[in-house]
Amino acid sequence: MLVSEQEILELKDFIFQLNAIDNAVVIVEGKRDSNALRKIGHTGKILEFHRFSGMIDFADSVAKFERLIILFDRDKKGRTLTGKTIQLLQRRTKVDLSFKRKLRIITKGKIKFVEELVSYESYLA
Repeated sequence: MLVSEQEILELKDFIFQLNAIDNAVVIVEGKRDSNALRKIGHTGKILEFHRFSGMIDFADSVAKFERLIILFDRDKKGRTLTGKTIQLLQRRTKVDLSFKRKLRIITKGKIKFVEELVSYESYLA
């Protein structure tokens, strides 16, 4: 994969901003997604959707956080999960999709699945 210097700088800033947020949790779909985020430098709290026993259990468990940063994949399943999460939680806590949009812009759409961020690991070390 061809990676520009601008992409690397913007991704470093993305991780810096993500790590700087207090009282928030990043929500990803599964273990490979959380591992990829860790490998590129995220140090904050990450919850994996698939560790919960369904959407209601998930919503009840995460509603206690002040801010949810949703980083579900950009496929049909990820879009469905994002929609359901917004629907269930928008009145209970702040649902933040800005980082999902930033990631799409930074990678120019090359990264569709969060686990693919691991391909940037060598550039960010």
